[in-house]
Amino acid sequence: MKRIFTILACLLCVLVLNAQGIIVRKPSKKQPTTQTSTAAKKQTTTTKPAKKTSATTSSTNSNRQRILQELADHMVYVQGGTFTMGATNEQGSDAEDREKPAHNVTLSSYYIGKTEVTQELWQAVMGNNPSYFKGNRKPVERVSWNDCQTFISKLNSLTGKKFRLPTEAEWEFAARGGIKSKGYKYSGSNTLDDVAWYIDNSGNTTHEVGTKSPNELGLYDMSGNVYEWCNDWYDFQYYSSSPSNHPTGPSSGTNRVRRGGCWYFNASYCRSSNRVSSSPGNRFDVLGLRLCLSE
Repeated sequence: MKRIFTILACLLCVLVLNAQGIIVRKPSKKQPTTQTSTAAKKQTTTTKPAKKTSATTSSTNSNRQRILQELADHMVYVQGGTFTMGATNEQGSDAEDREKPAHNVTLSSYYIGKTEVTQELWQAVMGNNPSYFKGNRKPVERVSWNDCQTFISKLNSLTGKKFRLPTEAEWEFAARGGIKSKGYKYSGSNTLDDVAWYIDNSGNTTHEVGTKSPNELGLYDMSGNVYEWCNDWYDFQYYSSSPSNHPTGPSSGTNRVRRGGCWYFNASYCRSSNRVSSSPGNRFDVLGLRLCLSE
């Protein structure tokens, strides 16, 4: 009897608890807990780079075509002729032995860049910009002679043309103003500040191309801003044996010619006849290039 009363009492207790909204459940089996490490909590979800859309690719190609068209439009015709190369009278006492003897040179017609190759053009062709002084319209620099050959090869593939570096003779003829030459000491003037960025006015940096006055052919920055690679091997005594027709430099050598002076050097190095050289693998923030194209 006591057992019956005990069971009835328990049932009554359950009914009362349910009526009050309190439900008694059997405890569930303990689930294993997953511990998240501090590193995992701090981990940032890495987003994969967005794939280039056709619109992005089209925009990139359009911009490249614009830049390449600008290059084509800015190749300046240099009519062939004969000129005196080297230490001519207007160079005075600044002329150095490597510029001697002055000698006559005859060249055929060709085209040369109105400005130095810009960072914008280099980026469009190579997909990178090695320059120290950044700026789309500034000249590209820190490019070796070897780098320039790679750039030109890719440029020619893109355009179907035969761009190249100028010979040393072509460079000097153009710097002097070609057949329109007025016999200036620097490219376009006897007053260097009018036509060039050099140590006295550059503020220790390169400047956008075409911001000084041009020379007689409409070419900018052939004096100053950055040195420009030429195609020739360098020989200190080359002028003593240089051919008079279409000289292309020695057949071999250690260094390549660079011309024109730069933002970091003094006025003497910006003279049209001044010639210096560098190893073809050197990359300096004073050294860039200008393109040439045969007629």
